[in-house]
Amino acid sequence: MTDFQADTRAVATPGKASPGASSPLAWLNRELSTLQFNRRVLAQARRDDVPLLERLRYVTIVSSNLDEFFEVRFADYLELARQPGTGVSNRDLKMVAADAHALVDEQYALFNDEVMPALQRQGIVIVNHAERNEAQRAWVARFFEQQVRPLLVPVGLDPAHPFPQVANKSLNFIALLGGRDAFGRENRIAIVKVPRVLPRVIRLPDEISDGRQAFVLLTSVMRAHLGELFPGREVTSFSQFRVTRDSDLDVAEDDVRNLRQALRSGLTARHFGQAIRVEVVSTCPDELAGFLLQQFQLPEEALYRVNGPVNLVRLNQLIDQADADALRFPRAEPAWPQRRLPRERSIFDRLRESDVLLHHPFESFEPVVEFLRQAVDDPDVLAIKQTIYRTGAQSVLMDLLLEAARRGKEVMAVVELKARFDEEANINWAERLEAVGAQVVYGIVGLKTHAKLMVVTRREGHRLRRYAHLSTGNYNPKTARLYTDVGYLTADAELTADADAVFQQLASLVKVRAPRQLLTAPFVLHRRLLRHLEQVADAARAGRRARVVVKVNALTDLPLIEGLVAASRAGAEIDLIVRGACMLPPGVPGHTDRIRVRSIVGRFLEHSRVIYFAWGDGDDDEVLYLSSADWMSRNMFRRIEVAWPVRDRAMRQRVIDECLVPYLHDTREAWLLHPDGRYEHARPGGRQRAGHSAQQALLALYASQE
Repeated sequence: MTDFQADTRAVATPGKASPGASSPLAWLNRELSTLQFNRRVLAQARRDDVPLLERLRYVTIVSSNLDEFFEVRFADYLELARQPGTGVSNRDLKMVAADAHALVDEQYALFNDEVMPALQRQGIVIVNHAERNEAQRAWVARFFEQQVRPLLVPVGLDPAHPFPQVANKSLNFIALLGGRDAFGRENRIAIVKVPRVLPRVIRLPDEISDGRQAFVLLTSVMRAHLGELFPGREVTSFSQFRVTRDSDLDVAEDDVRNLRQALRSGLTARHFGQAIRVEVVSTCPDELAGFLLQQFQLPEEALYRVNGPVNLVRLNQLIDQADADALRFPRAEPAWPQRRLPRERSIFDRLRESDVLLHHPFESFEPVVEFLRQAVDDPDVLAIKQTIYRTGAQSVLMDLLLEAARRGKEVMAVVELKARFDEEANINWAERLEAVGAQVVYGIVGLKTHAKLMVVTRREGHRLRRYAHLSTGNYNPKTARLYTDVGYLTADAELTADADAVFQQLASLVKVRAPRQLLTAPFVLHRRLLRHLEQVADAARAGRRARVVVKVNALTDLPLIEGLVAASRAGAEIDLIVRGACMLPPGVPGHTDRIRVRSIVGRFLEHSRVIYFAWGDGDDDEVLYLSSADWMSRNMFRRIEVAWPVRDRAMRQRVIDECLVPYLHDTREAWLLHPDGRYEHARPGGRQRAGHSAQQALLALYASQE
């Protein structure tokens, strides 16, 4: 029996009463839950124990998250609201839109009233036109004339110059002009695109910065000289604006010959999908705002007036340029697991002894790179198979796969072309791999390949032996320093055979033998999880130990939610660590009063998926899985996913000790979900600094092991 070291029931705070035992249980709204997650991210920017530049980064992360929310989730929600019988009403739509407006207002108030004044006190300032001294204005004027103006093409609107195609998330100015144009006409509106090739944040030279680190925004530079673009006319009013569009690629996969070519063609169209949101500055005149809404065929609720720079995401450039290490998180160097994976030994030799578990970002991702590098360099390695989901435009892993193919090894890459916003990079990798002779497949029509697998086949004497890497996260060294994930290196014959069978099925499309250890979606994963929940419920009814602990990024699949509720009603104790959207209301009397839900938002993005079930007191009455899948319907039925059991008792205890127990006792970055969908910090009232942080504890643990 696994030891959880403490009774975790006391970590939850009871919430307000929700529907009673005799009332039907109402699920929480997924979109509102997603916005609540972004409020938790924004709360990090309010904390005085978070370094100032990191507080600004959290503000920018919220903007990035909201972009994706509108591009994907809200776009889908709009479509559902238009269709009868989907359960989404116009009232629901307006409620979500109102909450999004409130969140944006909170974000800009925090940016203007707290974060930027605090940075100014540290000598880091954004200087607008009114605040610039004579030397700064002269420098900005030269910069505009030499670097900006040659790239600008103002478009005056008339019947021969219709409203231009405005790409998704591109920044533009709209101006209202007085007087007449060069041809004597009174066309009053002009559009000026802000060049994407120029930096949005420009640092002023030190000699004109009055001893501070002074920055100007590109939009401020353009605003100061906007009138110069329209000689002989007066700019009577203007505003920045930015449109967010539906960015899902709509490709009928079963009706195209070549998915790669179809997606490449669709990438251009994505930039001009249906408009969803328009952002303008708060001072934008009603006439211009109304004109934009008319052009994009949007209702008033789709207009977002912001009190500050449109698109705060680009302020990441200020964070990168500022010379102020003390205002950033202390550098955390991931540790190489020397005791479990000695650098001087071959990884293949080591794995023949036992499996190796890696906990990122506390442990380095470099062993995964080294595993592949040794496979490429080893003449006895005959074949390498790997899934590619989000590797990035630059990737040492992909370079190694290319080199393996050049050396004549059998290389198979399952490239997920539909990895949202990574399609172009993945298409490019697919073409480069094919060019050197690698076998490239694109998974299964209608299903995304989200599983993270690598299988290496090596000749050892007169036999072939497989080695594998499985992970809860992506093959991306950059995000492996920012996301918490668990990687698993193994030479276990059953597990590696199961992983290899996944590749065989993705390539051949034929039925394969039932896996012995691996659970795969869309085949058995969902069914097995439901079966384990039934086992837990049966154990609770029989008076035996009944326990569920799940750590995932989202919980929205209704059958799994219903399974959790049924286990709770039967008497099981359930703790859920759900980073983002959660539709299950905990603490509802008679329904979910034994379920506690918490979310951890800290320095690193929580990304690992860990699932624990216990239905008795013996070693055979529990199981712990690591998985690539969240508890969402799309992961269970529209993606290729895997989950695998951690069978070694000591390793299973390590996963519990590092991935579950610290998070169940976190009082510094933890938020507790109430039945009505509200989240409250585990230590309200500004007492977070003194609380326990799971991430900080893990950083300290691994630092002590170096």
